[in-house]
Formats: sequence, C-alpha cells, structure tokens
Amino acid sequence: MQEKMADKNLTLLEEFILLGFSELPDVQGLLFVLFLVIYISILLGNGLIIVITNMEPALQIPMYYFLGNFSFVEICYTSVTLPRMLMNLWRQKRNISLLLCAVQLCFFLILGVTESLLLVVMAYDRYVAICKPLSYPLIMNYKMCVQMVIGSWLIGIPFLTGQTYQVFSVPFCGSKKLNHFFCDMPPLKKLACRDTSGDEFFIYIDCFLFGLIPFLLILLSYIRILSTILKLPSTTGRSKAFSTCSSHLIVVCLFYGSGFIAYLQSKSSYSGRTDKVFSLFYAVVIPMINPMIYSLRNKDFIEAIRKLFSKYVSKE
Repeated sequence: MQEKMADKNLTLLEEFILLGFSELPDVQGLLFVLFLVIYISILLGNGLIIVITNMEPALQIPMYYFLGNFSFVEICYTSVTLPRMLMNLWRQKRNISLLLCAVQLCFFLILGVTESLLLVVMAYDRYVAICKPLSYPLIMNYKMCVQMVIGSWLIGIPFLTGQTYQVFSVPFCGSKKLNHFFCDMPPLKKLACRDTSGDEFFIYIDCFLFGLIPFLLILLSYIRILSTILKLPSTTGRSKAFSTCSSHLIVVCLFYGSGFIAYLQSKSSYSGRTDKVFSLFYAVVIPMINPMIYSLRNKDFIEAIRKLFSKYVSKE
C-alpha cells in the first residue's frame, strides 16, 4: 500500500523549489542588488567586446572573431540562470516547474559545452599563430573559423539533450526542495530516489568528452606554444606572446577547475553549500571577470576602446 502511495506521489511531482540563498533571509535584498550589478556588468562587459571586435578594423582577425563569439556565449550562459535567480530573490517565490527546470538544465549544459569547445578553438588559434605563423593565414581562413564556431555550438546538442532526458527520466522522491539557485545536475541527482550510479557513468563520459579531452587539448597546445616561445630570440617577442596567451590560460584554469570539482563528485559526497559556491564561480563570477581579463591585458583591445571613445566624444 505504501509503495503504491509513493508511486502516486512521484507521478504528481510537477515542480521543484529552488532554495537558492534562503538560509540567508536577512540579506535577500542585498543579494538581489549584488547579482543585478553582476548581471549588468556581464552584459555590458561582454557586449562591449562584441561591439569592439565587430567595429574596429584592426581587430578583424580570427583571435578576436573567436573572442566575440565567446563573449556572446557568456551572455547566453548567464542569462539562462541569473534572471531566474534575480526573480526568485525579488519575489521570494522559488518554485520552478519540472519542464522549465529541464529546459534550464539543457540550455545550461549545451552553452557550457559550447564555451568549453570555444576555449579549445581559441587555444588552437594561438597555437597556429605562434607555432606556424607562415601558414596561419592559410589555416585560419574565414571559412575555417566559421566552421569551428558552428561546430562548437552544434557538437554537444545531441549529447546534452540526451543527458537532460536521462536526468529527468529518473523518478524524484522525498522533498521537492532543490538546494541550489538553478537546476543543475548535482543537486538533481541528490533528489533521485533510485540508484543513479549508471547515470553517473554517462555523466562522467560527457565530462570526459567535453571537459577532460578539451582541457588536455588546450594543455597540449600550450605546451607546444611555451616550447616555441622559449626559442624566440627577441625578449619583446617572448613577452608579447606570453601576454597574448596568459589571458586565455587564466580563463581556462578558472573554468575547468571549478567545473570539474562541481561535476565529478559522486551523489554520496554531494554538499549543497560547496556545490553552490563552485557553481557561482563558473556560472556567474567567471563570465563577469572574463571581459576584464581579456581587455585589460590586451593593448590592441585597449587602443580600440580608446579610438571608439574618441570618435564618440568628437561627434558630441
């Protein structure tokens, strides 16, 4: 009789309650303002990169073409989670339907994989530019650049759509409370009421395909880049090459480091508080600091901003 009632309760599950930061009731308003400022800065910072890389003739090269696309992905990536989180903080109404939760997770995973693959593409671009400079215009032609960007967007879609279906095909039981600020895979696994070890295997496969392999490819690219840079006779040349690559390398370490920690933990070792911290890092903090990392460390980009600002002021 109890089993029948449990099955009935499972079929009636239509929504989750995103706990978010409900354990901090006294600072909900402050958190709303903080994350609103962060979201606006993400939109403005990454939007500025898109505008500059498209308007400035000096930046019409593959490196900045990929950077503009990466910034667009960052805007989409954060827009999947932050507006909903802001609405929950403002209205104090944290419920989300099962369908919307699945849609949010699916888009979050697809955009995360797109970002991961674009980081590989950007590393490959730097590898060709530094290690094969004479062949660079031939290899990194416009058609190749467009194909790599489209591939980064499309490759993960069938895998991640299937992964999302697999996550939501598992019955959920017990509390409807999701100890997170958006529908992410680790807290959803925690609420599953059957053994998810088989599902975790497929999650590890996806992490291997779209996380570990891209990371190793980037690492291999930078080993070759470093070897080439150290052979350069000019100190100025070495300094410029290091400066060009260091920004990308910082983003790679931050993105993959926090993502691996969050997704490679088992269901039994899951900690809601720890996972929220790392999720905030790769879903909110990194997209916020990326524009600063790429622009403030890049003299060409700073010069392009100065030119655009000068044109705007002269028109006034």
